[in-house]
Amino acid sequence: MVIEANANYGTYGFRFSGSPQLAMCSLFAVGHERVHSSSYFWDGLTRTDGPLLLFQYTVEGEGVLESEQQTEQIGAGRAFLVEIPGDHRYFYASDTEPWEFYFLLIRPDLILPNWMEAKKRIGSTPLLPFGSSPIRLLRDIFMEAKAGRISDPYLASSYVYQFISELCRYSSSNQRNRESWPEKIKLAVIYIENHYASMISLDMLAEDLHISKYHFLRTFAAVVGMTPNDYLNRIRTERAMELLRQTDDSIEHIAQQIGYSSGSYFIKVFRRLTKLTPGAFRSGHESLLYNRLFFN
Repeated sequence: MVIEANANYGTYGFRFSGSPQLAMCSLFAVGHERVHSSSYFWDGLTRTDGPLLLFQYTVEGEGVLESEQQTEQIGAGRAFLVEIPGDHRYFYASDTEPWEFYFLLIRPDLILPNWMEAKKRIGSTPLLPFGSSPIRLLRDIFMEAKAGRISDPYLASSYVYQFISELCRYSSSNQRNRESWPEKIKLAVIYIENHYASMISLDMLAEDLHISKYHFLRTFAAVVGMTPNDYLNRIRTERAMELLRQTDDSIEHIAQQIGYSSGSYFIKVFRRLTKLTPGAFRSGHESLLYNRLFFN
């Protein structure tokens, strides 16, 4: 299979030997990959590395999941959850855009009931915003693995439990809350989360949703708890944190990547939300070296 070589991508495996007397979750592998060849193909019935649970989330492009005589396109913003071994196949089958995704492989010991509960609630191919709590944590786990900081079975176990707990929490509360939102507000939120870097105007978004701008702004703020513009700035800031820590790109270039017209405006928004400048966040010159900041 062909996997793109890039410093931002990679797969990290873990084979810690723990005490059998201890109740610990087992992290098998975490990765961030970008594939562009039909040789990327996995069959859940022929794999020999199970038993495993696989969570895979698409960032860009799309892959295909076949399971139980069903075929689904796993495009941007969609994940799939499968058990290995199992009657499924997932693969890349496009001639154009590469398939970029994050994935997490874990042993089912201890955690399987929680996994099945989350899967029952959100389904086996859920649509999850890039800024949702499970996906933020998945990206954090990858960043920690890439930096070599998951160095013992206790820390690995805690990350597995955190991820499954966050998936369960999202499926039982966040997802249920979103399900009660008006359909057009849900569509607007998904659009903002998936198109933050090339966001159309709010006038155009409201027009596409076939509602007045005034009604859209008022309803969005009442339902989500902030204005669409504030929500957009939050999503952009979360993405900027990743770029500041994962790349050496200039502030100006990062600003352009996340959709701002200038570095100075990006600095202003970032500082308003995090109380830090982008440079201070990147350098860790504060009293604490943050991997990310959470804010409301």
